[in-house]
Amino acid sequence: MHSSYEGLDRPGGFSRTGLLAPLKDRNFRLLWTGMTVSLFGDGISLVALAWAAYEITDSPIGLSMVMLAMTVPHVALLLFGGVASDRLQRRNVMLAADLVRGVVVAAIGFLALANALSIPRLAALAAIYGAGSAFFGPSFDAIVPDIVPTKHLAQANSLDQLVKPLALRLAGPAAAGGLIALGGTGAAFLVDAATFGVSAIALVLLRTPRMQVSEKAPVLTEIREGFTYVRKHVWLWGTFGAATIAYLLFMGPVEVLLPHIVKVELGGSAGALGLVFAFGGLGSVVAAVWVGRHGLPRRIVTLIYICWTLSTLAIAGYGLGRSLWQLIIPSIMFNFLESVGTIGWMTLKQRHVPPELLGRVSSLDWLISIGLVPLSFALTGPAAALFGERTTLVGAGVLGALATMAAFFLPGMRAPELIPRRPGHVPDAEPVML
Repeated sequence: MHSSYEGLDRPGGFSRTGLLAPLKDRNFRLLWTGMTVSLFGDGISLVALAWAAYEITDSPIGLSMVMLAMTVPHVALLLFGGVASDRLQRRNVMLAADLVRGVVVAAIGFLALANALSIPRLAALAAIYGAGSAFFGPSFDAIVPDIVPTKHLAQANSLDQLVKPLALRLAGPAAAGGLIALGGTGAAFLVDAATFGVSAIALVLLRTPRMQVSEKAPVLTEIREGFTYVRKHVWLWGTFGAATIAYLLFMGPVEVLLPHIVKVELGGSAGALGLVFAFGGLGSVVAAVWVGRHGLPRRIVTLIYICWTLSTLAIAGYGLGRSLWQLIIPSIMFNFLESVGTIGWMTLKQRHVPPELLGRVSSLDWLISIGLVPLSFALTGPAAALFGERTTLVGAGVLGALATMAAFFLPGMRAPELIPRRPGHVPDAEPVML
């Protein structure tokens, strides 16, 4: 793997119309539209799930258990999701996952409206939702190169990172505050369920190249092939490992303790929590536009690690913030920096992992990176009780940043900035140096 710049329309960056180039393709428009609507619903549930859990119990342990239940099956099934992505029609895998998750979210909504929602029921349904996500994520990562020309991958990934914060972190959470105020968390969940229906319709209309259904190796053999490929590339296994440690340290504290600080300590509403997420989304939007305008640098691995180290460090700001606006600042910083790094990472992975292995490598990316997230959620409650919520958040940010930067110095980590690309790629345009 190394940095490449086929997506640059002119020396020094994208042209003003280059960012929208993938939308000229009907298939990408459908995929992008379905994703946008679904992410809007996910942004609603992002607030609704935390609010529903804290309506049942003010203790962070309740939400920790729900998130633990969601992440365990997600992690456990990711490898099988990757194999399914490489063996089956990716569109069909995504469609099935959307239908399952839509039914689950609708069930949560109806239970909430009937005042019959409890932590055990919420956790059980969240577990099914997590299982569906394990199949959707790898297929989505792998289907983009199937329908987008190589020269437009960077723009497609920038559009992906543009719409995610707009829908997931900005519009969705903002709408959640109003929906919860008007109809409670049940109404919010039902709106999210409807967005899965829109995404499913878009996938039904999608036309992708039919994958060859030649004789397949046993599932375990295909999983082993993915592991073998990852093991040969430091930039892959080193980054996966760094993410494992960082997510272990900060994922649980952020997802569980930030809503608790807003609701219990600051006495804020669901709208206040949505505002913190929304400003973070604005930071990601700025990041996507910035990358879309300027492109990616030659030293792409260096950029990724600088951004991800600083973004993780910004999490400490959640522990230091004493008012709503003081929580908004680290939210903006985290999301801006994390998004810049993620655009670079997605583009490199899609361009330099062989297409026939991309689903499995993406599933390993998810699996290894978030493999300890269930443990993070399980430890968050005890850690907050022992050290305090704010100390836990500060420690998560500082230690996570150190773990991320340490991986950057692994021998061979920066080799992708030097080695030639794999065969079949068109010549690069001149890169912009950031």
